[in-house]
Amino acid sequence: SVSVGVRAREQPCCCENLESSNSPHVLIICINAKTKRNFANQTKQPTTMKFAAASTALLASTASAFSSFGNKPAAKAPAAPAFTVDTIPGAIAPTGIFDPLGLADKADEMTLKRYREAELTHGRVSMLAVLGFLVGEAVESKTFLFNGEVTGPAITHIPQVNPIFWLALTAGIAKAEATRAQIGWVEPKDVPFDKPGLLRDTYVPGDLGFDPLGLKPEDAEEFAIMQTKELQNGRLAMLAAAGFLAQELVNGKGIIENLLN
Repeated sequence: SVSVGVRAREQPCCCENLESSNSPHVLIICINAKTKRNFANQTKQPTTMKFAAASTALLASTASAFSSFGNKPAAKAPAAPAFTVDTIPGAIAPTGIFDPLGLADKADEMTLKRYREAELTHGRVSMLAVLGFLVGEAVESKTFLFNGEVTGPAITHIPQVNPIFWLALTAGIAKAEATRAQIGWVEPKDVPFDKPGLLRDTYVPGDLGFDPLGLKPEDAEEFAIMQTKELQNGRLAMLAAAGFLAQELVNGKGIIENLLN
């Protein structure tokens, strides 16, 4: 048999005395007490570090789980479709976008939005103008407005109207335009000097929130169809208003009188 003896002392190693032993079957290991403590510390340190690292990871994952408990991740806002000549409402067959001067092809997205805003605004004014032509001439001398003093073709009505009416009308138009500017345009103080008239990124040209009858559809595709219908009516109204003006200037007769005769 082989016997192993371990002796630990604070004093210098005693192996010198034991090495003189004549027994070939005795293996004596003499370990200095200080060396033993160092060996124990080195063996224990990696285990302690691994345990601390594992504990830290566990606490971190637990804290993360509790911090997100009950909170749903924020939904990403759907990206707004690009406003380009390929996606813009109002392009219908067979002409598509009628742009003989190629202005739309040269415009960036923001410039194209300004073009569309201008087209919609002129179209809406023209629709009101056409209605004004017809109604104004149809009810002349038959209404309490202006005491029935306004007569003749519609292009001659402006100088016949009381100036107070124009003051009230001007104030109303100024209010409407100021509201439109606040909704659609970036505040002047926030606009770069080289980008005057900058529209808001989220603004849809013509969408001022004025919908007293609740006709605006919620579906994006149906909304685009309605936009196209408004554009088409506005374009027709611009041509009609120009035709009314030209016709009344030519023969001095009202539009209704021309139609009846």
